[in-house]
Amino acid sequence: MLKKQIIIGSILCLIASMSWGAMFPVAHLALQQIDPFYFSFIRYLIVGVILSALLWMKEGRASFRLEGRGKALLFFGTMAFTVYNMCVFLGQQLMGESGTVAASIMEVLMPMISIMVIWITKKTAPKKYMLTSAAIALVGALLVITNGKLAFFIMAGQHLLPLLLIFAGVVGWVVYSMGGSQFKDWSILRYSTLTCLLGSAVSFIIVALASAFHVLPVPTWQTILSIKYEMSFMVLLPGLAALLSWNLGIKLLSPLNGILFINFVPITTFLLMALQGYQISYYEFFGTLLIIFALVRSNVYQRKSIRQKAARTYPAAHEPMPNMIKAAP
Repeated sequence: MLKKQIIIGSILCLIASMSWGAMFPVAHLALQQIDPFYFSFIRYLIVGVILSALLWMKEGRASFRLEGRGKALLFFGTMAFTVYNMCVFLGQQLMGESGTVAASIMEVLMPMISIMVIWITKKTAPKKYMLTSAAIALVGALLVITNGKLAFFIMAGQHLLPLLLIFAGVVGWVVYSMGGSQFKDWSILRYSTLTCLLGSAVSFIIVALASAFHVLPVPTWQTILSIKYEMSFMVLLPGLAALLSWNLGIKLLSPLNGILFINFVPITTFLLMALQGYQISYYEFFGTLLIIFALVRSNVYQRKSIRQKAARTYPAAHEPMPNMIKAAP
């Protein structure tokens, strides 16, 4: 049962990560027509409507009750659907074409950030295998994206503000991913829907105020129609499907282990570039192998840790039964 849970969780996190990897090249096209704030708001407004319909049909009207958890849901929803999306896409747009690669590579910082967040908030030092697996995956992703060249880091110094925005967005998504552990008694659909709705409400307030003070222009209907294909993709795959897959995968694997799969975001971005005629180098090939090794290593250690914990908790199940027949006096 445990092995099946790990396999399913891994597949779900992989689906979500690869969807997000394809997201950045598509978003690059859309952001040439619309600003990142309205782009993020409209995208998750549509996702929220679809999720609400699914939740209503599956769990009924009562599932929309906040049950005294409104502040937590608002906080986590804001981190994911406002901070992450608006900051990441704004940073990507400010950097231009190089922002597509930069936004995807910044995602690989999530495992490290999640480890530090747990370390700080729960005063719990991470296990050694978590640190080493995250470090190995990070090195692999850097090899793939930088192709062994230092030009990326030179570029990073020239785009400090956009990179800080993207980093802030990445931290927001880590916080959201870890927040799901506080709602284990809720279905994944319910947690996803309510956080999406509340986060979208915050996004609406931001774009409404920005437009009221003439900071942001309200996109015309023609502008929205001009990105209908990009928006459809962003809503259905990296939005709806990836969100549900990610939250369920994180629940099955735990945040620290599930977030390791985020390393496939830049790999997917790179693969799309390769399909367009890009030649794969040795750096990129071995970097991909390092990421796969880190993920397999993490899952092996996770299963070993769970078995050891079960052995300590239920020692009788792992020991031979004592001989209950006594010799006759």
